[in-house]
Amino acid sequence: MPKARTTTMTVRLSGTLSDFVAANVGEHGAYENVSEYMRDLIRRDKERTEQEAFDRLKTELAHAYAAPESSYQPLTAADVIARNRA
Repeated sequence: MPKARTTTMTVRLSGTLSDFVAANVGEHGAYENVSEYMRDLIRRDKERTEQEAFDRLKTELAHAYAAPESSYQPLTAADVIARNRA
């Protein structure tokens, strides 16, 4: 397995956003430090994005399976490739 790349980023927050992060980090917060909090937020956002894509695929498949069999058209692999390139 390849070694994970580490990137350092600087984020500037002020006002209520900064206060909100501070309330969630440290002795009274759910996270030990801001980096841990940010990693968790990014993981959750990644999971949400992946779930949304999966849900869209499920919806498309549900429509396909609900269509009457008479609406299906035989396609070759070349037909599918050409359609996807368009």
